Amino acid sequence: MTKEPKLMTGNANKPLAEAIARRMSMHRGVSTKLVESRVERFNDGEIFVEVYENVRGEDMFIIQPTSNPANDNLMELLIMSDALRRSSAARTTAVIPYFGYARQDRRTKARTPISAKLVANMIVEAGIERVLTMDLHAAQIQGFFDIPVDNLYASPIFALDILEQFRDRMKDVMIISPDVGGVARARELAKRIDAPLAIVDKRREKPGEIAEMTVIGNVEDKICIIVDDICDTAGTLCKAADLIKSSGAKEVHSYISHGVLSGPAVERITKSAMKSLVITDSIEPTKAVKGAPNIRIVPTAPLFAQAILNIWNGTSVSSLFDTDMLEPIYEGLF
Repeated sequence: MTKEPKLMTGNANKPLAEAIARRMSMHRGVSTKLVESRVERFNDGEIFVEVYENVRGEDMFIIQPTSNPANDNLMELLIMSDALRRSSAARTTAVIPYFGYARQDRRTKARTPISAKLVANMIVEAGIERVLTMDLHAAQIQGFFDIPVDNLYASPIFALDILEQFRDRMKDVMIISPDVGGVARARELAKRIDAPLAIVDKRREKPGEIAEMTVIGNVEDKICIIVDDICDTAGTLCKAADLIKSSGAKEVHSYISHGVLSGPAVERITKSAMKSLVITDSIEPTKAVKGAPNIRIVPTAPLFAQAILNIWNGTSVSSLFDTDMLEPIYEGLF
């Protein structure tokens, strides 16, 4: 019988792990701290993990997004799990706020891998018995695992933020999907806040090169909010924002679950037609991201803290899909 949920983290996103521990302490009135451990590298880059506390029979939660550097952070997760398994932990849950390799979920050409499935196999083999993640790039990745996967959504948090930020102008708000593939995600958020939906249709001549973009829907005099799960180099996002603005939109904002923001992304966003880009802290923001005038970060710690507690005490995780359920958890933040 386990007494308390115990949290552990690698080097991928320590501020988020610490924030989750603080929120769990607030929710329960019982101090929750990260398990003392060290995750270090030998001179040749090999990863070494040592856990300083007794974890025998404990319910362990490893908080580790597999963001940049994806391979290092993934290996840290696997090695931490192995260390816990060999230390007789009762159960190990991987809390992966951002699941790297999720974009490689199918074979798009001949002789290419399905890396998301390979990563899922590695996670299961390392001894992890449950995965808690947020906004998987493709929902079917849950089926790549032979263990339970809880996929949380950022849209209830975004809905709370939009209703707060645009509370006097909600009649002008319109949700935009940046491509046809993201329509389901955009529609779901549009339903939550009772807003209309438009789509940006893009056609590619070659991979990475957009030949033509068209807005399907009337965006004139609207406050347009682009919704997507991942923003990497921000090329497509900024082009979509420029197109929407030139089509007569009053303002353009973006809400993105995972701000990968690699390469020239921050510079592009700063110079773009977007008035604001809102991302979550599923990936630890860089100094450039924190310093960008039009990028804002919303916290996921309250959501993950409650989800971990629900898993630990055997109650519903899907209840956290409802905006109404999140309102008391996020009270004071929006």
